[in-house]
Amino acid sequence: MESMTRTVAELVAARWGDHRAGLMCEGRTLTQHQVAAGAAARAALLADLLPPGAVPHVGVLLDNTEEFPLWLGAAALAGAAVAGINPTRRGSELARDILHTECPLLVTERIHLPLLAGLELPGVRILVTDGEEYGALLAPYADAVPDPSRAAPADRLLLYFTSGSTGAPKAALCSQGRLAAAGQALVRQFGVRADDVHYICMPMFHGNAVIADWAPALAAGASVALRRRFSASGFLADVRRYRATYFTYVGRAIQYVLATEERADDRDNPLRLGFGTEAGAVDAAAFERRFGVRLVEGYGSSEGGAAIQWAPGTPKGAVGPAGPGLAVLDPATGRECPSAAFGSAGRLLNGEEAIGELVNRGPNPFEGYWRNPAAEAERRRGGVYWTGDLFYRDADGYLYFAGRADDRIRVDGENLAAAMIENIVARYEGAVAVAVYGVPDPVTGDQVMATIAGTFDPAGFAEFLAAQPDLGTKMAPRFVRVVERMPVTATNKIHRARLRKEGVPCADPVWWRPPGEERYRLLSPGEAGGGVGGEAPATRGAAAP
Repeated sequence: MESMTRTVAELVAARWGDHRAGLMCEGRTLTQHQVAAGAAARAALLADLLPPGAVPHVGVLLDNTEEFPLWLGAAALAGAAVAGINPTRRGSELARDILHTECPLLVTERIHLPLLAGLELPGVRILVTDGEEYGALLAPYADAVPDPSRAAPADRLLLYFTSGSTGAPKAALCSQGRLAAAGQALVRQFGVRADDVHYICMPMFHGNAVIADWAPALAAGASVALRRRFSASGFLADVRRYRATYFTYVGRAIQYVLATEERADDRDNPLRLGFGTEAGAVDAAAFERRFGVRLVEGYGSSEGGAAIQWAPGTPKGAVGPAGPGLAVLDPATGRECPSAAFGSAGRLLNGEEAIGELVNRGPNPFEGYWRNPAAEAERRRGGVYWTGDLFYRDADGYLYFAGRADDRIRVDGENLAAAMIENIVARYEGAVAVAVYGVPDPVTGDQVMATIAGTFDPAGFAEFLAAQPDLGTKMAPRFVRVVERMPVTATNKIHRARLRKEGVPCADPVWWRPPGEERYRLLSPGEAGGGVGGEAPATRGAAAP
């Protein structure tokens, strides 16, 4: 890898003539040279298919097949950009994503054609990668050679949608220079080598898989192994089949892997590192015990405006030290929040004051959103970058994640962070997955509700909560919804917006602890009836336990 490589196009072209394994997917292996050649052929085709004067964007509506990274490389060489289209979107929302990113070309596969049936997509040409026409279109460009000279560091390369809980998703921008720099930084951070194999099981329409997995593999000349869609049951078999050494994850993927049947030979695998977010300390420790693989939890806003890197000496539960420019501010006043104070059991004592929004007051690589100046202004207000994520900071400068800004729960006038409660409830032995969120209190503020996937014993759960030394008096869930499987988004993040919307009167069993009672009992239809969202008339006027 050239230490000063400035564009992704240069990284793609550097693989020309390299005949080691480069891309493995569904029983097929392409060499590094074949990957570069395939990207060059598609770049030449793209240049000819783009209408004169069109925005140089190509929509990619694919699972993790070999065509996805080939089109990423093609866009880099052509000076174009890929808009990753989420296949879990439907109808007018899906059409909106394609039209909003102004894609004159949409690359897809037959399995996704039903999603496009009946949609009005004026000016959009659809290429079906497993159709007869596709091979014929590519054939004339088979001898194309990758030429990185058309690309510049400032050229747009990615438009990837953020998974906001309200409103339409925003298309964040990422340039060639930013993606190349990110890939090379991860190579240095994790010592990625050319003989590594990066296992990509997270969806490539999302920034995590491209920025944290594909880009460092490309920068180091490492191989890539693709999984069409994430499978917990297939995870270890894939790792062994491909001899994978590195993978990334988001959301609840680690919980799902841990929920698979444990075997005596689980530690017999070639992995040396997993890198991602939201696994939580409990699951990260369990993963390392079971598979012998260290998980590195990092933090980076989807848009690239702020990042925290773990460092040796980081306390348990912290993400890492606050780098230059990072601060925790009160969004109402703009003032810096005081340092966190902890009790003897590690419980945060001053969450009301210490929890605020993480901001970056220094230079940052945030490159904006596509055609969304209002959202950009919200991120950049007051001359700093606001992440939309809650944190608190200890006296030594280490930062602790406390959830999304819209995950704040206000109970009896006190602000609580859903992520902190979630980490405690996740210790419950019967829980496979946990989500904590606020539901409206009929009088004022919120009440705490938890959804647990797994087994639930109401008496045992109450005893468990009573034994947790870091569970504050207002943090215990008033309501517990029990589900067979946690609802998640396409990126394996818990679908909190859906859970909040469904609230207490949902289709699943809900247990609750009435005011003054120590144990949970099943909420009856009469108690939950007539509520709106999270309201339950039987709880009117109740204080949190």
